[in-house]
Amino acid sequence: MFLLRAEDITIEINGNILFENASIEIGDGDRIALIGNNGVGKTTFIKSMLGKLPIKKGTVQLKVKENEVGWMDQESTETDERTTREFVEMENQHLLDLKKKLKRAEDQNNYTDDYMEVFQQYIDGNGYDWEAAIERQLSKVGLEEGLWSQPFKNLSGGQKTRAKLAKVMINEPKLLILDEPTNHLDSDSIDWLVQWLSQFKGAVLFTSHERDFIDKVATITYELTSKGTRKYQGGYSFYHEQKQLEQKTLELQYQKQETERKKLAEAVNQYRQWFDKAHAAASERDPFAKKKANKNMTRLKAKEKALERLENNRIEKPAETKNINYRIDTEEFSSRTMLALSDVSFSYSSEKSLFNQLSLEINRGDRIAVVGKNGIGKTTLLKLLTGKLEPSYGKITKNPQLSIGYFMQELESLDYEETILEQVLSLPNMTQTEARTILACFLFRREDVFKKVKDLSMGEKCRVAFVKLYFSHANLLVFDEPTNYLDIETRERIEDALVMYPGAVIMVSHDSFLLRKVANRIISLEDGDVFDYPGTYDEWIENTHMSSELQKIKNERSILELQLANLIAEEVPDDEQQKELYERKLKELKQKITELEM
Repeated sequence: MFLLRAEDITIEINGNILFENASIEIGDGDRIALIGNNGVGKTTFIKSMLGKLPIKKGTVQLKVKENEVGWMDQESTETDERTTREFVEMENQHLLDLKKKLKRAEDQNNYTDDYMEVFQQYIDGNGYDWEAAIERQLSKVGLEEGLWSQPFKNLSGGQKTRAKLAKVMINEPKLLILDEPTNHLDSDSIDWLVQWLSQFKGAVLFTSHERDFIDKVATITYELTSKGTRKYQGGYSFYHEQKQLEQKTLELQYQKQETERKKLAEAVNQYRQWFDKAHAAASERDPFAKKKANKNMTRLKAKEKALERLENNRIEKPAETKNINYRIDTEEFSSRTMLALSDVSFSYSSEKSLFNQLSLEINRGDRIAVVGKNGIGKTTLLKLLTGKLEPSYGKITKNPQLSIGYFMQELESLDYEETILEQVLSLPNMTQTEARTILACFLFRREDVFKKVKDLSMGEKCRVAFVKLYFSHANLLVFDEPTNYLDIETRERIEDALVMYPGAVIMVSHDSFLLRKVANRIISLEDGDVFDYPGTYDEWIENTHMSSELQKIKNERSILELQLANLIAEEVPDDEQQKELYERKLKELKQKITELEM
């Protein structure tokens, strides 16, 4: 049984077709990833299915009630002054308004007839059950009670995601729709979300550019393009494998078609010449020549028909993937050590030091991934390395040959009044032909290069900044979350570029696909300690950060903690037998968690 089915959806924006022939079906228990390039219309597609945007063509069938669909969108919450609880209560604005009226009257001891009327409305609307449901969901997502009264804007990215989940779960939806749920989450928060979704009993539709997250969650993947949707079983890795196979098959079919088309065109031309020659020689007194001319005409028409059929069913030439094949010039660097930190300490206040007596070297050829929880000091370390911050104590020594390119600085220094092409042409010795070829490699094609920077999306600005940084002749590139705001295709282009880069790279990222492909050294920040591991991301995960057995234990503990939170949030049964069963289960869960922590 399906919960939602959309068929042949066409969306038009300002008179232009955004996409057409888009279809999707969501069944009970499905875990569906909706992927596609930035700007293709994934969020628009979701809104159209929920009836929030008009559809030009197509049909949508929703088999669940409207309040049984929980939608977590990408709403901006950076300046939200409400408390965490108030943010969640916004899910039902009517009951929230009644609650506020009651609170004001109670604070003023104003128990009038108006108060009693509002109180009755609150009772009729099951207001107190609603409050209990809010507290239950906040507990289920693992937000401690002390955070409920904190300003929502002060929560970490992971805590905000938990609060958003609590908000959409109040009505216990059968279908959960998540729009970019992993934005601004660190690795631990993403792992928690994966575990939480594994416990959710309904269906899930989500958009994401996080390939590892898609692999861990999705059982079905739909790709949305301007021409419609394509369904693939499994997560991102299987989708990627199938896409590559489809591309190769299409290329072979196209080559075979073009060979056949060329043969048919040559045959048509040959038979036409023969017919013209035979026809000119034919006369009523030469029946043999006339018969030959008619025979050639029959063959000519047959070949023309075959060519016409081929043209009518013609396969379009597959789009070519442009790869970077330019020699990348960097400032000459002959020494081994680029940068050295000696006994460096740093703190923003006297209360807590982020780093204590940190010593490490950055060497030629390093591809360093700086990893750790949000707020642990990763960006601070990058700012120390690039000279944006000075250490409180200790010394940072830079090699005279060192030339650093810092992604955030490049992004902030873009000239908003210039075009994309003008920005790239500002690089030393860059020709227009080279600039346009390079931009095509990073998905800026044809007229796109004439867009002004001020008119670009954040993802497009990041692409321009990356191109400028990459070809800036720097011999050390420093990135702070370079793949934020980028779609999957762009991420893969950046990964390929960094693998080819002849200089050194330091990056902060929670994109495990990027780290696996690029990093050859890991610097891990963990509660004031710094661990330096010379190896790949997977080797670090396996050998030093957490063995596969420890990871299994951690995942098992997370699942048990979620089960415990759900159990605690339930009402204690009145029936003695049921109550005894409840308490026994509670005790067993606590005991299992304790055993795993030992």
